[in-house]
Amino acid sequence: MSGPSDPQLPPVGEEIHLPGGSIQPLLLTIGITLALVGVTTSIVLVVAGGALSLLVVYRWIADTRRDIAELPVHAEGEHHD
Repeated sequence: MSGPSDPQLPPVGEEIHLPGGSIQPLLLTIGITLALVGVTTSIVLVVAGGALSLLVVYRWIADTRRDIAELPVHAEGEHHD
């Protein structure tokens, strides 16, 4: 018996996708921190932190797009309620 307040669970045969662990959030934090510290100390840190941040964001987006492309596609008419 399930009520309206029960969470929606996936069908028995459906797999739940969770992304794996990643160092990208840490690297992005380091890049932003370097850039911000560089604002008050050295242009070299601003450039290095900005470059690291841009590279990490580019890679993170590419990885996410690849992960999404690997997910199974549901049929158009298929609808789970």
